[in-house]
Amino acid sequence: MFSWLGNDDRRKDPEVFQTVSEGLKKLYKTKLLPLEEHYKFHEFHSPALEDADFDNKPMVLLVGQYSTGKTTFIRYLLEQEFPGMRIGPEPTTDSFIAVMHGDVEGIVPGNALVVDPKKPFRKLNAFGNAFLNRFVCAQLPNPVLESISIIDTPGILSGEKQRISRGYDFAAVLEWFAERVDRIILLFDAHKLDISDEFSEVIKALKNHEDKIRVVLNKADQIETQQLMRVYGALMWSLGKIVNTPEVIRVYIGSFWSHPLHIPDNRKLFEAEEQDLFKDIQSLPRNAALRKLNDLIKRARLAKVHAYIISSLKKEMPAVFGKENKKKELIGSLGEIYSKIEKEHQISPGDFPNLKKMQELLQSHDLNKFQPLKSKLLDMVDDMLAHDIAQLMVLVRQEETQRPNQVVKGGAFEGTMNGPFGHGYGEGAGEGIDEIEWVVARDKPMYDEIFYTLSPVNGKVTGANAKKEMVKSKLPNTVLGKIWKLADIDKDGMLDDEEFALANHLIKVKLEGHELPSDIPSHLIPPSKRKIAE
Repeated sequence: MFSWLGNDDRRKDPEVFQTVSEGLKKLYKTKLLPLEEHYKFHEFHSPALEDADFDNKPMVLLVGQYSTGKTTFIRYLLEQEFPGMRIGPEPTTDSFIAVMHGDVEGIVPGNALVVDPKKPFRKLNAFGNAFLNRFVCAQLPNPVLESISIIDTPGILSGEKQRISRGYDFAAVLEWFAERVDRIILLFDAHKLDISDEFSEVIKALKNHEDKIRVVLNKADQIETQQLMRVYGALMWSLGKIVNTPEVIRVYIGSFWSHPLHIPDNRKLFEAEEQDLFKDIQSLPRNAALRKLNDLIKRARLAKVHAYIISSLKKEMPAVFGKENKKKELIGSLGEIYSKIEKEHQISPGDFPNLKKMQELLQSHDLNKFQPLKSKLLDMVDDMLAHDIAQLMVLVRQEETQRPNQVVKGGAFEGTMNGPFGHGYGEGAGEGIDEIEWVVARDKPMYDEIFYTLSPVNGKVTGANAKKEMVKSKLPNTVLGKIWKLADIDKDGMLDDEEFALANHLIKVKLEGHELPSDIPSHLIPPSKRKIAE
């Protein structure tokens, strides 16, 4: 099987690939997979990757306790019901549902799904019938699903009874999905923040994927502002105890369903948060290739560490007598072996697999059947990380520039993109966009009084005189410089009364907390200057 390992003439030049997807497949099969197979990586960590794992659309995984609004969230995004959808206050979704694009509406059961080579779910077969009977794919024609797929999960319950009654390792299934999805959204209900034992276990299973996690505090319209502040603080405190990262996880606050808000006081906050979350989800297709590349690098690093661990255990095992006792001793002192490998090969502690889980898995293996260290296999992976990955990074950037508008479209993403219900429409620099009159004219008499105190010459004030007045706003020079450029429509280095009024209007916009436009919007251009601007 590994006859090619004896070839010493292996080319050192980086591979040349046409697409990122093709490159990832080839690198995995020729350089990383041999190392994984040689050291039984798939029995300890994650099944082998297939072509569908590199070709599939970005996936979003929704996780949360029952009745936090996971299924309603999907319906809100799609603006359409999907096959197999059930919503209620009780635990309704008892299955994993992969919501994907299809020309015809329908449901594909789990056992049929895991034999389809075009779907990235074949390796879920390892979780057995208990899981496959609770796994379906809901297909429907929907514009949102042309760009992404969404995985709905059963509501997480509390108590040991529910965990046992599932009949499959729920946390392990979620960990399998976490490795392959582009975004993990944890949903919390503003009314019940308690994190159950199983939910805590699930969040811990998502370790090493913190970069993919986003948190949504849903149903936030049902509580008053003061309560909402307390709930938000309590959520951050609870998450801080479970997610061991120095950075604060991003939490989006809102009410993700198409019903009227119960308490509309925080409407603007919910709109801004929803817009931020939508932008994050919309960017997934553009960043999908980079995510797959990043996940392959993470996998390669883990595979290298795994090879060092397995070969170290093999080296310590006796050839004939005392195998069982030595096995127990080695498993018990696995932490010391980790430390030794860490120092010997300069490996970061964060790259090592979970110690307790590794000790449990080693119990069922014959350590004598493990393979000794094979430098050539490790060299191939090092060569891939040092040279081929750099080549692919260049290709990733090229593909991104060739497809700059690759974003999720349709459904709820269309509703707020254009028109009067777009986020921030008619506010800040957008104020007066639909009005016939020039919006700055309302306050122009007040600005004119200041203008004529600045000693205008031929109807214009110099930059030096205008500066004396503009710096009173206490805005930084960089901001005032941008306002000057936007207001000086005719670019003569001076401001007439209309341009001076416009500059003051933009100062007001900035002081009210809005962003300045990169170019002056047509409705803000003084009527007498509109021909110049054209």
